[in-house]
Amino acid sequence: MAGSSTTQPPRASLLQTIRALSDEALARLLRERLDLAVPKPASLVALAARAQSAMSVSRAMDLLDEPTLRVLDGLRLAGVGQPVALDAVAALTTSPTVLSGALRRLRELALVWGPDEELRFPESVAEVAGPYPAGLGRPAEELSEAAGELAGDAAALRRAIMAASPQARAVLERLAAGPPIGTVSDAYSQAESDTPVRWLISRDLLVPVADDTVELPREVAVLLRRDTGPLGQLRDRPEPTGSGPGLKIVDTSCAATVLDVVGHTESILSTLGKDPAAEVRSGGIGMQRLHRIARDSGLTDSQVGLILELSYATGLLGRGTAASATGWMPSGGFDGWLAGDSAGRWARLAKAWLATPRDVRLLGTRPGQSKPNTVLSDQLTSRLAPAWRREVLQVLAEPTPGTAIDADTLVEILRWRHPRRRNDELVRAVLEQAAFLGITVADTLTAPGRALLSEPDPDDPLGIHAPETDPVVTALRDILPSPVDHLIVQSDLTVIVPGPASVLLASELALVTEPESQSVHRVTETSLRRAMDAGYAVEDIHSLFARRAHGELPQTLTYLIDDVARRYGGMRTGSAGCYVRSDDPTLIAQLLADRRLRSLRLRRLAPTVLVSGYLLTDLLSALRGAGYAPVTEDHTGDLVIDRNPAPRSIRTERPESDTEAEPHVDEAPLLALVEQLRLADAQSSGDEGEFAEEVHRVLDAAIPQRQPVWVEYSDARGDVVRRLLRPMSLRAGYLRAEDRRTDMLHTIALHAIRSVTPATV
Repeated sequence: MAGSSTTQPPRASLLQTIRALSDEALARLLRERLDLAVPKPASLVALAARAQSAMSVSRAMDLLDEPTLRVLDGLRLAGVGQPVALDAVAALTTSPTVLSGALRRLRELALVWGPDEELRFPESVAEVAGPYPAGLGRPAEELSEAAGELAGDAAALRRAIMAASPQARAVLERLAAGPPIGTVSDAYSQAESDTPVRWLISRDLLVPVADDTVELPREVAVLLRRDTGPLGQLRDRPEPTGSGPGLKIVDTSCAATVLDVVGHTESILSTLGKDPAAEVRSGGIGMQRLHRIARDSGLTDSQVGLILELSYATGLLGRGTAASATGWMPSGGFDGWLAGDSAGRWARLAKAWLATPRDVRLLGTRPGQSKPNTVLSDQLTSRLAPAWRREVLQVLAEPTPGTAIDADTLVEILRWRHPRRRNDELVRAVLEQAAFLGITVADTLTAPGRALLSEPDPDDPLGIHAPETDPVVTALRDILPSPVDHLIVQSDLTVIVPGPASVLLASELALVTEPESQSVHRVTETSLRRAMDAGYAVEDIHSLFARRAHGELPQTLTYLIDDVARRYGGMRTGSAGCYVRSDDPTLIAQLLADRRLRSLRLRRLAPTVLVSGYLLTDLLSALRGAGYAPVTEDHTGDLVIDRNPAPRSIRTERPESDTEAEPHVDEAPLLALVEQLRLADAQSSGDEGEFAEEVHRVLDAAIPQRQPVWVEYSDARGDVVRRLLRPMSLRAGYLRAEDRRTDMLHTIALHAIRSVTPATV
């Protein structure tokens, strides 16, 4: 912060301090406290007023770590509404180094200003932070006369504490650590009792402040904190104590997890392509369907929900109507995603996880709800989730690569960094999701996880990377095993892929085999018939396995392919109402005698022709379900190749966020804003800021004693009004005052006040 304490004028105001900042320092302040820059302030006077409002001060305090908040509490304890000397704050703590760093941080955020002899801070700090600075209660004399007398005699106070039993002393220690408020039944009762709390109340070490509440006087807590100082222990940041499993193990586990996540995503979306999920009334996919998908995939509901949410966020999953189905189904982008390699596929999912406001932690029934939140519904939105994910990864990335930080330590670190924004449940949920996705392994951030935090490329401001230049894809390709383009066929017709399959091999396997796991597939009559329906000739299938397989193919595979090919096409169907024909009259007779096909009501038109009143698709399904292998022909008798694509949603959707967009300003706009503020300040009358300070000074002097003042201001219609008022409070840019004549309470914006004059009568 520009301007040291020795060069600042006495009783410096925040406006004067801001005016004295260099352009770079003012830009840093606006970058740290974005609410001061967005929306754009009209002048430095407006900026200084906004910086002291309760809402802005609250946001700034959210940025403070634990020791800095304690030092700010020390200013409150030593100030009592007046300027504070640095020495008075130093006397409250035993950590001068922490005090120096904390005070520097408070100055950077404009939460403290003025010379070291007269440090000042916004009055709204007390409103934001609460009534108990540093966890200390009110002075004893404010609580009761007897407690004040005891606190005034230091020797008597020490004797009273030393006389306390271990149980009573434990109560004192607990309240001294903060907050100083305890709950007790019938606090004002005079009945004799030997309980620890009653004993403390009878000795004025605890003071009843309500029927069920007692408060520990400040002097008692300060005496109990004699080893650490009134501000308590200003602890350093917690540090990890364990070591990671080693980079080689981390990379190997990360690669396996990434392949699993990509495989599960492909499998789940392919299932929805065959059987789209209907949308429930509350939005999203119902819990029953989610349970079924989780059971079939071997994952938990939360893990499946995470995959679905990330697929939705990346545009792989859509909600709409396709030609043959409705509901939640893969979008057209899913086919393009399948064409990429595993590194590129995973990178899209991981980036979506880091940025999306969708939060699977909210899935299911939450406290106070009668109905569960369903996946892909509007209820699974959290404004805090993206910022917490990035912060968790940043903490994990601070140590050297390969260092592990367990969940408990990470929670403590984040509590220390932002005590006012702590959210332990969300932090643990982030860690669990990161581990499932492969961003972390054994509490260690992986190389792709570190790449997720990389700064944007200045040559690519939109962040649109080619796979060759994307740092996440590059980092992942370095640890993933090379794709394989061969397979092993065993005698039981299982097909083993010894590694991640190449894109072309994966597409071929999807056509001629049924998947059993990520690396194991099986050749069946159904899979071979599916390949023939897609236009593969028997020679093509033999050639595929001969080209891809290592070693000699088992005879069982050759026999199965030839047997399916021999029976394939021996029966044909058409849409002449529809019909079934075959060159084999025996086969036609067999169809007529088959009881499983009785519902088709087949009729013989000729020794080799049958007809049915059912649709062609129903006829095909029934014949194949009975074990036959019919094919379709057109009106010329030529075979019709089945190329019906899986259903896809017509439009690609992305989740809508009802969260507030995080304001973001780059260096150039910030410096331009600073220049505009400087220019507006130079063109002002010069006394606007001084007038605002004078108004504050007069009102601050009048409020404690409720002394009447004449206030001239502009009302809502623009008329100038002059009233004799008794000021009550001055907060958040508004004066609240009582009219002496009408006993009416008025709320007046400070910017509307034209003059304030103390009343002489």
